[in-house]
Amino acid sequence: MSRLRSTYQETLLPQLMKDLSIDNVWAVPKVSKVIVNMGVGEAAANIKLLDAAMEEMAAITGQRPVMRRAKKSVAAFKIREGQPVGACVTLRGAKMYEFIDRLVNIALPRVRDFRGVPTKSFDGRGNFTLGLEDQLIFPEIDYSRVDNTRGMNITFVTTSPDDAGARRLLELLGMPFRRPNQ
Repeated sequence: MSRLRSTYQETLLPQLMKDLSIDNVWAVPKVSKVIVNMGVGEAAANIKLLDAAMEEMAAITGQRPVMRRAKKSVAAFKIREGQPVGACVTLRGAKMYEFIDRLVNIALPRVRDFRGVPTKSFDGRGNFTLGLEDQLIFPEIDYSRVDNTRGMNITFVTTSPDDAGARRLLELLGMPFRRPNQ
C-alpha cells in the first residue's frame, strides 16, 4: 500500500469527517481518479513528436498513455478529423496515490517562482484541474533528451458534491493552494 493511501485511511479520513461534519464514513470525499492530458498540436505535421510526448508521459505516470485523435477538422489549425493530437492517461488506485504523492512532494516544489496552486480551478462539482506549463519539473524526465517543452493538464476527480469538500480533501493530501492575499 502506498504511503499516501495509508495516510489517507489512518489520519485524513477521521480529520475530514470532523472538518466536514460527516457521520457516515462512506460519505467522506475521496479522489476517485486522476486524469493527465497532454495536447500535442504539432503532431499534425510530425507524428514523431507525439511518440516522444507519449514516452515522457509514460515515464511520468508509470502507465502507458492512450493516443487522442481530433474530433473535428479545424482549418485554422491545419487539423483534420482523426489526426492524432494528444495523449491521455487515467490513473486509479495505487498508481493514482503514487502520482499524487510525487506531484505534491517532488514536482510542484521544483516549479520556479512557485507561490501555490490557484484555487479558481474547481468546476463546481468537486473536481479540480491543474495546468502545468513544463514537463521538466518531474524527476523522471531527462533534461538532455527533451526536444520541446510541453504542458499538461492534471484533473483530480473527487466524490465530493461541492468544491469546499474537494478543496479540504486536496489540502489534507498536501496540495499547496495559493493564499488569498497573493
